[in-house]
Amino acid sequence: MQKITTHLWFDDQAEEAVRHYTSVFPDSRVLDVQRYGEAGPGEPGTVMTISFELAGQRYIALNGGPEFHFNEAVSLYVDCADQDEVDMYWAKLGEGGSEGPCGWLKDRFGLSWQVVPRALPDLLRDPDPARSARVMKAMLGMGKIDVKGLEDAYNGEAAPVS
Repeated sequence: MQKITTHLWFDDQAEEAVRHYTSVFPDSRVLDVQRYGEAGPGEPGTVMTISFELAGQRYIALNGGPEFHFNEAVSLYVDCADQDEVDMYWAKLGEGGSEGPCGWLKDRFGLSWQVVPRALPDLLRDPDPARSARVMKAMLGMGKIDVKGLEDAYNGEAAPVS
């Protein structure tokens, strides 16, 4: 077992969220389900926690009640090989949620995700400050990250006027 595991607090949607997340990412599965007993605090027999893996990384989801909510201070970062992966994860994770700036979105459960093409940090690391600044400026104007738009900015090509 990994030493540190991310623990996600849901009101009462842990099971639905885990089903959704494990359907989105390859190499994902439910590991264990614990249910509330007579001692509560949840309804006896309902899901208390679900241990699961997403792309080989372990998580625990808790149905803890409405006391706490997700916010952008914590997000899950999805490393995408290319634009096709960005598009796929953006669509599946964002379904029923809300899009944010710079590759961030909130899923329908309120959890924040960063859907980031591998090209972005590579382009931002360029030692030429003018190139990396153009990439940063382009990224700051995007919702879903557009790899071609980043590359155009990197190469000094003007973005199309919309």
